[in-house]
Amino acid sequence: ARVELDTITYSAAVSACEKGGEWHQALRLLVEMASARVELDTITYTAAVSACEKGGEWHQALRLLVEMASARVELNTITYNASVSACEKGGQWDHALSLFEEMASARVELDT
Repeated sequence: ARVELDTITYSAAVSACEKGGEWHQALRLLVEMASARVELDTITYTAAVSACEKGGEWHQALRLLVEMASARVELNTITYNASVSACEKGGQWDHALSLFEEMASARVELDT
């Protein structure tokens, strides 16, 4: 039987890349999804942001946030936390603080 490549299967693959530290491959899968016209959702993007965070790629994590916003995909607490963590690991405190301000203005629930 052939597996249908949909948002759920791609999200699982991106999540596996995140767990395996393969941020390049996670980003490649996002490009593949877009070209196959498969919807990228919050879960898919968040897994990719987390992969970038684990790979120390703060600039890629921030690029994904911009992409999410322009695609009108919801950014949630988990997405922001992964992005803040990526900035922290990269010594980008100004970006991390900007993300906290953005969370507050977007009324995203802050972790306590």
